[in-house]
Amino acid sequence: MSGPATGYEPPPLRPGELARWTWRQLTSMRTALILLFMLALASIPGSVVPQEAVDSLRASQWRDKHPQLTPVYEKLGLFSVYNSIWFSAIYILLMISLVGCIVPRLLVYWRGLRRRPPAAPRHLSRMPQSRSFETDEDADAVVERARTLLRKRRFRVEVRNGAVSSERGYLREAGNLVFHLSVLIVLVGFALGGLWGFKGGVIVVTKDSFANTLSQYDDFRAGALFDPANLDPFEFTVNDFDVTFIREGREAGMAHKFAADLTYRTAPSAPERARKISVNHPLTLGGTDVFLISHGYAPHITVRNADRSIAYSGPVVFLPEDSTFRSFGVVKVPDARQRNGSTQIGLEGEFYPTYAFIKGKNGGPFSAFPDAKNPAISMIVYKGDLGLDAGAPQSVYALQKKGLQRVTSADGKPVRLDLALGRSATLPDGLGSVTFDGVSRYVKLQVSHTPGQKVALAGVVLALVGLLGSLFIRPRRIWVRARREGGRTLVEVAGLDRSAGGDLSAEIDDLAAALRPPTSPTAPPAGSAQLSSTGSTTSGESS
Repeated sequence: MSGPATGYEPPPLRPGELARWTWRQLTSMRTALILLFMLALASIPGSVVPQEAVDSLRASQWRDKHPQLTPVYEKLGLFSVYNSIWFSAIYILLMISLVGCIVPRLLVYWRGLRRRPPAAPRHLSRMPQSRSFETDEDADAVVERARTLLRKRRFRVEVRNGAVSSERGYLREAGNLVFHLSVLIVLVGFALGGLWGFKGGVIVVTKDSFANTLSQYDDFRAGALFDPANLDPFEFTVNDFDVTFIREGREAGMAHKFAADLTYRTAPSAPERARKISVNHPLTLGGTDVFLISHGYAPHITVRNADRSIAYSGPVVFLPEDSTFRSFGVVKVPDARQRNGSTQIGLEGEFYPTYAFIKGKNGGPFSAFPDAKNPAISMIVYKGDLGLDAGAPQSVYALQKKGLQRVTSADGKPVRLDLALGRSATLPDGLGSVTFDGVSRYVKLQVSHTPGQKVALAGVVLALVGLLGSLFIRPRRIWVRARREGGRTLVEVAGLDRSAGGDLSAEIDDLAAALRPPTSPTAPPAGSAQLSSTGSTTSGESS
């Protein structure tokens, strides 16, 4: 007989076979774990690289500092990781893999939850815990009493061939079922929030108002199925902002507590109500939550033309850069006029709540304390084209300096304005003047709507319940057999604890004592089966 031919190649898989093989690979637990690991790795750039939707200023500053890497990062979507195609692909594949892993196991757990107690093994004395004794009582009476006792102890009981089979701890399988099902519920909850929800950020200066419309948001992210027409028609005004800073000790300068006083309406025709919000205590309006995220300062700056007319006046939001609230900001004046014609002016600099100065080579201005005890601003002046007429979007917290040039004094030195509260400075070349009028506080608010939040929370609670059930519920099996031998009834009681490290000796002893009638001898006669407590690991399901 000749051997197999060499060079044999198996035939290629047909489309149906290839699809079945692909599905099995995708829905394997190994693939699910790999995808979960990949999702964790994919989340790292979202924590390292500034995200456009979270902090547009930091993202803009990062682009300015890394002009060579910026095009690569933009192509990879690293400035918006969680909305990128590759991150969504990993998430969707993970969800499909988990569904394929979990649904078949749900059927297995469901069948295990409904199964009957296994029949009594032939040799009960070989079980890990077993007891036996003889009695004059009828075998059927012993079996019936055993059935009644085990039912009272909440065992699932079945009588077969003169033996009682019982099992308890089925809810451990239910715990596994609930735990695996909860994973799907959590995924569905996140999917609902991601598709129909939204999250927006807005900075509101005290005494100013906000209406829940798209044009009012500084940044806005919404799900693919979100409809702007479903925005709740509320509005609110930030009346005041209270903050207390720690003044002594190692934590001096940190905000001890802060809160914002709001008046709001749930609809334009609704009555006005008052509410104070703070960290972890949001304002809930319908299905929308308003969270207080952070706070800062908005200096009031007035820019006048050469003829003393006002080109710009109002509060300007400055973003904090450190714990002392040294803040960075810009002022854009597109309608400024100088003596020789129109021009555009840009101011860029820092705000110091409590101004202080260190002399020396490495010294300079700084903020000594985060509270506005001695406010001052220091700004550089630019003139030229701000780039606002090109129609391209740009950050309100950064100057586009491509068409700008620094304003210099008569001796050719760049002009820097250092202004204390209430002071003014005249710009050279007939550009007018700048006045530091006052300081207001602002609050940064997050407005979000997450429709699947309760679904995800229910999934987490179910996962905890299922995990506790699978860890602490002990599945146990107990068998009782009674048969006539030599004119007397031999009773055998055996048990199997299927949990790790379980011990049924006390429960078997208690059941054997309850089954033995008072007239039965306390010890078996010579030649009868002995009471045994073995340590055998023989399975109770073997025959």
